[in-house]
Amino acid sequence: MNAKKHVLIVDDDTSILEVLEARLTAAGFNVYKATNGARALDILKKRPIDVLVSDIKMPEMSGMELLNQTYTIYPKLPVIFLTAYGTIPGAVNAVKAGAIDYITKPFDGKELVKKILNILSPTQSTTTSSDKLQGDFIWGTSGPMKDLKALLTKVTESNVNVLILGESGVGKECIAKALHTSGSRRDKPYVVVDCGSTPPGILESELFGHIKGSFTHAIQDKKGLIAAANGGTLFLDEIGNISTEMQSRLLRFLEERKIRQVGAIKEINVDCRVIAATNADLLAEVQEGNFRQDLYYRLKVVTLVVPTLRDRLKDIPDLALHFVNRYVEENHLPPIELPESTLQWLQTLSWPGNVRELKNALESGVVLCKNNRILPEDLQLDSEHLSIQGKEPAGFSIEQSEKEAIIRALKETKGVKKDAAELLGISRRAIQYKSKKYNLDASKFKD
Repeated sequence: MNAKKHVLIVDDDTSILEVLEARLTAAGFNVYKATNGARALDILKKRPIDVLVSDIKMPEMSGMELLNQTYTIYPKLPVIFLTAYGTIPGAVNAVKAGAIDYITKPFDGKELVKKILNILSPTQSTTTSSDKLQGDFIWGTSGPMKDLKALLTKVTESNVNVLILGESGVGKECIAKALHTSGSRRDKPYVVVDCGSTPPGILESELFGHIKGSFTHAIQDKKGLIAAANGGTLFLDEIGNISTEMQSRLLRFLEERKIRQVGAIKEINVDCRVIAATNADLLAEVQEGNFRQDLYYRLKVVTLVVPTLRDRLKDIPDLALHFVNRYVEENHLPPIELPESTLQWLQTLSWPGNVRELKNALESGVVLCKNNRILPEDLQLDSEHLSIQGKEPAGFSIEQSEKEAIIRALKETKGVKKDAAELLGISRRAIQYKSKKYNLDASKFKD
């Protein structure tokens, strides 16, 4: 820093103020102190402040109240909260409301200094987060996705831990990647760890690394994935599957930002943002004693819940066109048409496999469709099983119309399925599937 930066510290405990002042002054900051929110606001009105550090729980005016009033004076002032373990939920809510980060008591002075230096780094991008949330991801225009994008935008430039929740197939990894690529660490490593498919006995070595000879088959030193993410982002997918022992090791890393390779004595420092994801109900796992509560709170500084596809049916046309066009382009195929009737039908289904199921079905449809035109029967989906009651487009039922068309074709061709398929412009496989689906016996149409 060329010029000294001004830090305002607020805490009703004067001994904590003295410790903070000594640490921050030694780090080269100009420090201002306040023992309550009212005094802090008075300082903010009179002096330029670069970072505000405040206790979350104070008499008369809480940290959250101070945050709200501070933003009327300095709308973009970076705020870091100090919080005891019992008030972590309050600090989490404060981050959602716009605070940059929080640090738990008893705090490490070096960690606080590092957080402040990162916030004040001149290399921070000036591009707004919302402008950078681009890439190969379709957000859509539904309300749930707009809400998710708004919350994600708030935490993009922050380094706080994020927990992403959602059913399988909703796109949790896409959200994690969006957080990384639109944040200040986008030019640094992005390391993905699949905690669900990695055996517990191997996961420790994968995450923390090991040194030669530390166990059988450790024939050389191995750098762990946490260390590989230094400076960037570590994405822990399916975090709910890790063992109790690994939960303890991961918690220690999140608290101290240090790791020790398996078999090593010396610890190394690692600076990375941690994003975790799971389709499990972690809070229920905590209540049942299967997941550590302190780790849960460490991971969920901010929680992003990705909506199911059935909760964002409005986005299906955009998603469908994106998947089809991308598959066609990647495989150098002729253009494929998605009729409006097919898009409407797609919006009547419940999609238990979410966006991943939609993507796979459409890619199958591209391969199986006839005349470069995707119809419902090309997608190999059981609409009777997946249909959302009351979601048929107003005025008609696609299923009923489809059944009647097949009956007419079978009558016209006297039960010859091959000819009926040609008459309908569908494949033989499709008419076999549909005849079975609608319980149609072709032999009854021979006469």
